[in-house]
Amino acid sequence: MSFIRNLVAVAIISLINHAQASSLVFNFGHNSGSPTARQINTGIAINSAIAYSEQLSYGFDFETANNVMFEDHALLATKPVYFSVLLSAGNYKVELVLGSEQLTSSTTLKAESRRVLLNQLVLEKGKTTNQRFLINVRSPHIVEQQTIAIKPREQDYLNWDNKLTLEFAAHSAVQQITITKVTDVTTLFLAGDSTVTDQEQAPWASWGQMITQYLDNTVVVANYAESGESLSSFKQSKRLAKILSLLQNGDYVFIQFAHNDEKLRGEGIGPWLSYTDLLTEFVQATRAKGGIPVLVTPAQRRFFNSDGSLQPTHGDFPDAMRAVASKLYVPLIDLTKMSTVLYEAWGDELSRKAFVQYPANTFANQPKKLADNTHFNTFGANEIALCVLQGISDAGLALQQAITPLVVPYHPAKPNSYQNWTMPMSERFAEVKPDGS
Repeated sequence: MSFIRNLVAVAIISLINHAQASSLVFNFGHNSGSPTARQINTGIAINSAIAYSEQLSYGFDFETANNVMFEDHALLATKPVYFSVLLSAGNYKVELVLGSEQLTSSTTLKAESRRVLLNQLVLEKGKTTNQRFLINVRSPHIVEQQTIAIKPREQDYLNWDNKLTLEFAAHSAVQQITITKVTDVTTLFLAGDSTVTDQEQAPWASWGQMITQYLDNTVVVANYAESGESLSSFKQSKRLAKILSLLQNGDYVFIQFAHNDEKLRGEGIGPWLSYTDLLTEFVQATRAKGGIPVLVTPAQRRFFNSDGSLQPTHGDFPDAMRAVASKLYVPLIDLTKMSTVLYEAWGDELSRKAFVQYPANTFANQPKKLADNTHFNTFGANEIALCVLQGISDAGLALQQAITPLVVPYHPAKPNSYQNWTMPMSERFAEVKPDGS
């Protein structure tokens, strides 16, 4: 049966890709047109809570169809809503018409595995706006029979399924979605561990899934980082090979590892041995394909000394990465230094607000307290993302031209306040911490 379902999915994707010469358009609301209209020029009218299916190829996903209501020309989310479209791997421009004729709306949009694209855009009733985003849809396939070695826990990740999923928070108002495949954009590939990856479930978060909201539609982020990865395991699982298979001249590869490399033992393993050699290999392989490598030293863990200073827990690994950057003339973002300044500016107690540290029963189905000093919540991940953006600017990368105005300069010594942070939380929740520490 699974073989037949796969054949059906491939056939539908083929039809959709053929149609995408002129885009897929979804119109929402009672007056959006005939519900059977499938012509691309008129768009697909959605005026009822249609559940997603591969046979239909689009619809409201993860049992959220009942969380929508319709006015004449818009979908209104009464609770979080997932809207999915069956698509092949590639980069897509997603254009949204937002706003409600009847209500003030506040639209928050995340894509795939909780990549933040828009946070609480408020529109008074009767007001509309057009928003454009670039979204990477990926698959584990590389070439011929080669594929990324997906971990068992990744099998259900939204990043690895055969569709594009948009998550709208409660109070969002959407009038139209237009999806167009694009090829002429710069790709920012991310290679890293749990502090970089698109964390699938709340309350966990990483800077890689927060930075997406601060880049314009000339750059798309393709985040291949995964929890628990070291340089060696990233290579062995063919994640590097996947990036290299897609890399185009002028694309970027940000490389951040150390948290898990530090735990490896054996002959030839260490910051000045295997770690240095593999960093060099990643850099040279990226350059051989015309890409631009950027080294990112690891974010600090949250461990304070009694005098309020932060304990350095990465040993010689940051220095080893700095040495590789200097020797090979690679741009460096020193996230170790910036995160040290950041945490010390908050201090021991306030810095807890940036990490997954919550008393028992803060969330539904959370009987035990969460006390993690490595992994961020959305607030902490956002602050680290701002550090990375400042690092892009400090390094003088051309990529800085894609950063949203007013985001930089960011000063880690003067961080934002947790009290001022608001972002609707995704309902998909996991108490178990990501791999790595």
